[in-house]
Amino acid sequence: MTEWDRVRLDDPTDGVARITLTRADRANAQDYQMLSELNEAFDEAARNTEAKVIVLAAEGNHFSAGHDLNDRTDINDLATIGTQCHFDADGAEGYMAREAEMYVGLCWRWRNIPKPTIAQVQGKVIAGGLMLVWPMDMVVCSEDATFSDPVVAFGVNGHEYFTHPFEVGARLAKDMLFTGRAITAEEALRSGMVSRVVPRDELESETMKLATHIARRPMFGLTLAKQSVNNALDAMGMYTAIQSAFGLHHVGHNHNMRLYDSLVDPAGIQVIRDEA
Repeated sequence: MTEWDRVRLDDPTDGVARITLTRADRANAQDYQMLSELNEAFDEAARNTEAKVIVLAAEGNHFSAGHDLNDRTDINDLATIGTQCHFDADGAEGYMAREAEMYVGLCWRWRNIPKPTIAQVQGKVIAGGLMLVWPMDMVVCSEDATFSDPVVAFGVNGHEYFTHPFEVGARLAKDMLFTGRAITAEEALRSGMVSRVVPRDELESETMKLATHIARRPMFGLTLAKQSVNNALDAMGMYTAIQSAFGLHHVGHNHNMRLYDSLVDPAGIQVIRDEA
């Protein structure tokens, strides 16, 4: 298997491929390099004819602290999926293209992998971290897991893969966004955002138990079932809603650039830190 710096791919048991985020020293904060490597790992797992289920896990205490705000990766040095171009264009064009490629483009691609995917989640999942969890088909989380998107404090509407109402419902989505608070594992379970909540020391074993159970089904049946559910979400306007919110996200970026010469309202950093 291919070796990467920020992710690892293995076959823990028959019928299951597992991708693990390995940037625990940065709470698995995602830079462009991690996202590019993760996309390559998903491709490799999807092409593995022996694997019927893909698990996404993470090393360390926290699944993901979200976007690495210190990321200086040159996207032009990475393998892209080709949904966008002109990453170095002037004005809003270049940055919007980069986010459309590395955030919305990759998330939507992973969401539509024709194999069941399961996120194995512990600790904190913050903002961009949700963009790794929400494209997965099922979510198994530990009792200590929390989920938040506090970036309204930055003067934008939320993280870029805006599926909040589909994941937790309209009321809880507004609660999360307006207050920036973290919802608990139990709240996430009640809202339908996660599939199972288990003790932390049983997280891996329970995730693998679920994955191996699913892997007993025929691959084509699983693919058809997944596509049928995704088609129902698409009929409800999921992709149109994502694109609409993404456009508004960049209105927020433009507003901040005009006022603060920054993509985000810098005052939001302290707001988020004070409420963490």
